[in-house]
Amino acid sequence: MDFAAFIQANQTVLLDGAMGTELDRRGLMGHTSNNLTAPEAVLAIHREYAACGCQALTTNTLSMNRIHIETHNMDVDVREVNLAGAELARQAAGDGVYVLGDISPTGQFLEPYGTYQESQFRETFAEQAAILAQGGVDGFIIETMFDLREAVCALRACKDVAPLPVIVSIAFSTESDGGRTIMGNSAAECAAQLAEADADAVGANCGDLDPTQMAAVVGLMKAATYLPVLAQPNAGRPRLVGGETVFDMGPEAFAAGIRECVHAGACLVGGCCGTTPAHMRVLADALRS
Repeated sequence: MDFAAFIQANQTVLLDGAMGTELDRRGLMGHTSNNLTAPEAVLAIHREYAACGCQALTTNTLSMNRIHIETHNMDVDVREVNLAGAELARQAAGDGVYVLGDISPTGQFLEPYGTYQESQFRETFAEQAAILAQGGVDGFIIETMFDLREAVCALRACKDVAPLPVIVSIAFSTESDGGRTIMGNSAAECAAQLAEADADAVGANCGDLDPTQMAAVVGLMKAATYLPVLAQPNAGRPRLVGGETVFDMGPEAFAAGIRECVHAGACLVGGCCGTTPAHMRVLADALRS
């Protein structure tokens, strides 16, 4: 069964939790180049999520597009790091667990706010998506997007290069005023435009919302589209402690917040920054019950 059919056949699908903050906890600073420099650590985290009952694993390829790599002076090859990310997730997934190729923002702005044109964004996203598809992913998840225009660029690029389902997830800064990104895009606007651009699922992740606040955004998106809706909040709202960003919501409170997201209409759920295999294990148990 392909991943799109799997979503349709299941009332709730459990994705995995955070990779970057898990690597941070292990002293690896969350760099995606760990696919090449510390593959055993990345593989171990993937395997822990699979053992929790997660039904889809996300490749450790966040931000590994050419624009982000070059503008951040990262000494990593686009093709090599994305193929390695796909291979590690596939190795951990085994039979019955899907793999989603992870794509995120370039870290730059489109004109007139920045210097990039939409064609440049589409080209860089298409390159990454084609490599991930070659690596054997079952679909794509475009996540942590705060600019709807960039999200649409990434979506269209994925659709151009491979006949695979695409989830598009937006980072919201507030659940009030219709749910808004830092660029001012509303939850309903995001859901409607992404559906029109042929997304297979839409949703929200990361941002400045706790799970309960994300449930409000899920409801707004669900009301604006017929598509399946994703919710992958952080382990609570980010807090600065001693100059470091901390996410300190425990697994039980997180699972309770995800239940609110499900009640609001989410059928794809998981975790973002600060979530751990322990969060996913408790969440898996909660969903089963």
